[in-house]
Amino acid sequence: MNYGFVRVAAATPSVKVADCDYNARQIIDMATRADKQGVSAAVFPEMGITSYTANDLFNQRPLIDGALAALKQICEETKNLNIIIVAGSPIEIANRLYNTGVVIYRGEIRGIVPKTFLPNYNEFYDKRWFASSAELSRKSVEIFGKEIPVGIDLIFETPEFNFALDICEDLWTPIPPSSYASLFGADIIFNLSASNETAGKHLYRKSLVSQQSARCIAGYVYAAAGNGESTTDVVFGGSSLIAENGAILSEGERFSFENRMITADIDVDRLRNDRLKNKSFSLSEYHLQEKNSYRYIRIEQPEKKIELNRYINPTPFVPTEDALLNERCEEIFAIQIGGLAKRLLHTSIQKAVVGVSGGLDSTLALLVMVKAYDKLGISRENIIGITMPGFGTTDRTYGNAIQLMKSLGITSVEISIVDAVNQHFKDIDQDANRHDITYENSQARERTQILMDYANKVNGLVIGTGDLSELALGWCTYNGDHMSMYAVNTGIPKTLVRTLVKWVADTQMDEQSKTILHDVVDTPVSPELLPADENGEIAQKTEDVVGPYVLHDFFLYNVLRCGFSPAKIFFLAQHAFGNEYDKETILKWLKAFFRRFFSQQFKRSCLPDGPKVGSVNLSPRGDWRMVSDASAALWMKELDNIRI
Repeated sequence: MNYGFVRVAAATPSVKVADCDYNARQIIDMATRADKQGVSAAVFPEMGITSYTANDLFNQRPLIDGALAALKQICEETKNLNIIIVAGSPIEIANRLYNTGVVIYRGEIRGIVPKTFLPNYNEFYDKRWFASSAELSRKSVEIFGKEIPVGIDLIFETPEFNFALDICEDLWTPIPPSSYASLFGADIIFNLSASNETAGKHLYRKSLVSQQSARCIAGYVYAAAGNGESTTDVVFGGSSLIAENGAILSEGERFSFENRMITADIDVDRLRNDRLKNKSFSLSEYHLQEKNSYRYIRIEQPEKKIELNRYINPTPFVPTEDALLNERCEEIFAIQIGGLAKRLLHTSIQKAVVGVSGGLDSTLALLVMVKAYDKLGISRENIIGITMPGFGTTDRTYGNAIQLMKSLGITSVEISIVDAVNQHFKDIDQDANRHDITYENSQARERTQILMDYANKVNGLVIGTGDLSELALGWCTYNGDHMSMYAVNTGIPKTLVRTLVKWVADTQMDEQSKTILHDVVDTPVSPELLPADENGEIAQKTEDVVGPYVLHDFFLYNVLRCGFSPAKIFFLAQHAFGNEYDKETILKWLKAFFRRFFSQQFKRSCLPDGPKVGSVNLSPRGDWRMVSDASAALWMKELDNIRI
């Protein structure tokens, strides 16, 4: 099972100008090679059967007839291949010549799509030889004794994906034909192109492909003419690109003198899920439905089994490229700061209270507060950091909390919760030696009570520290650390919290603060609600209980952002973490994730305000609306059916 992935190819073969036999042989050979590589569909350059630079030879009968003969040869020699071929050829229809993309499968032409926008400037004079699709008066054309659908209103349907065609200049227009085709169901757009090379043009071309794939929420496969085209006036570099919803998946080498082909596995399942969620996409279709109608050409292509050949980022919330990581961290941190600053301005409150534990989450929240106060020109002394040592507090976290508050210049307060919690145990008849959930949650709620009451005392706001990963798993005490007056980390998953703290340390802090922050980053994640071990070290490590956060963040992204099934997430996780976690471990924690995600919704249904920073968020006020008693049965059933 391919889980919605479809392998496609953009091929740029060598051509000889006006040598249809030679050009057909290159297409046949490359299609055969692509078929063996598991490619479902391959696109070749514009006018690849004749060459694009044949110029006035397009008015010569031998070339027109030669192109048809080459098409027939391609059909005959690929009838046993399980690959869809999209090749460029001139086609004569009703005394006009059209620059077309011809769709071939199993030895038959399934449809022909003419070029719509014909350049008539600089070095290109398509209008000299070809007619636009706007001049087409027929819905079909007879070729090799069969009526073949022809027009720009064709969408080709296979069991795995739907596709349509652009031809070169079509992409460079304000509204490419693929924009309409995507609205009516085309998942992937194939572009047959003959775009030449000039200084700086490739970057613009690349941005067009990327942006069109994003606007259409589609895959975009682009193959341009290259080696062998005439260089009398211009040079063709053979640019080949494959994009998916704004991301370039593969890019070919330009200016090669060999046949070149790139492949990529496009996630059609994800594209369709994104379209389902994007109601603007659907609304556009509604408004256009009276203006456009499409014919759907069915191609019964059996699924091609492939070994996924695509990088799966194990940390989807954290960019892997250093330049992008720096830009992303700066932006996210600014969003957090801006959100808190607005709340302070709106309330006219200058004091804020935060619990500082020496752990990652409270450290990030404190850093956001410090920068927000600096932005507003308010003294950092108005930030009141309260450290509240309890039964499980270790010297390491306590020391980091005290030193960090001092180095940042905020007001530091220490309030032990031991006596208050012991008194509470007496009040509710709880055995202090029984380390159960009551033992743990009593401490979390006592800390929240101190923060709330202290904030009342100084007329301040309690700033929440809990992160997105904890909310997804419900790893927070209801009305304990779960509650605050403004929560700055609710949009930040744990893997990103660690990254942000390290980034702030390395880019915005003095050496003393930087040293402290690096030690915080290296400290195991723990609520420290159970006593330390015999060496005074953290005994209660969160990831030993709920599982690795790097796995849970991966699961969370693919559930909320992509809407994937449990089986597909398991499949993707194996590719992302194959060298780090075995299948049994991944499946174990995936089951734990879904159990906790469904059962803990009630905690997310009453979250405090907090800024959204990315495409995944669990705010009940718009980003994630889920009833607290939804059943996980369907998801768990699918997981139970997975056999390792």
